[in-house]
Amino acid sequence: MVKQIIPQHVAIIMDGNGRWAKNQGLPRIAGHRAGMNNLKTVAMAASKLGISALTVYAFSTENWKRPSVEVQFLMNLPVDFFNKFMPDLMANQVRILITGFHQDLPAKTQAVCQKAIEKTANNQGMILNFAFNYGSRSDILNAVKLIGQRSQRQPEILEQLDEQSFSQYLLTAQLGKLQDPDLLIRTSGEKRLSNFYLWESAYSEMVFADEYWPDYNEQSLARDVASYGQRERRYGGLKSES
Repeated sequence: MVKQIIPQHVAIIMDGNGRWAKNQGLPRIAGHRAGMNNLKTVAMAASKLGISALTVYAFSTENWKRPSVEVQFLMNLPVDFFNKFMPDLMANQVRILITGFHQDLPAKTQAVCQKAIEKTANNQGMILNFAFNYGSRSDILNAVKLIGQRSQRQPEILEQLDEQSFSQYLLTAQLGKLQDPDLLIRTSGEKRLSNFYLWESAYSEMVFADEYWPDYNEQSLARDVASYGQRERRYGGLKSES
């Protein structure tokens, strides 16, 4: 029996909550709540598969443009998620990370996220990383500014700068060797990155799943991981011939 190839880091753009709700005759916020509940299901499935890190795109820097009622609801979702599912996360040794511009979040949201990070810090299982108030262009621009500021005191920074050292200035650097996702999935049938992991996904394998996020389940994840296992990753090179 051939051993299945499992991606170490899977990133998911959780898309389609609003359209799912509309199809059900429900308000958009009902779709976001269904999506939150589904996240626990998919996260536990990813952990069982042996995935080392699961990143979910939960709120982008552009999502502030949405109606204020919806934004307020989304800001409360981390509070609801961690209050409801923390026992399951702890039981499965899941470690929480938050990647994004924390300082712009409401105080209550910041506090509950920080508490979840601290409470799960010693867990040894899968990393569940929330990209929350995250935008890749803002992250890259912020990294450039940091490098410019530090190079005024240390000119050698610019001379020594390469892709690896640049990556350490990005918000995703906290993931260490798991910084770049092996597999990037977007649900709902849309085929774009929407300002997500533009640097990190340079050589990610991508799957655009047709299901809306609330309908994406354990079988969906297993299918997409199996698809990943059938692909040949060459990173711009050619397959060596024997």
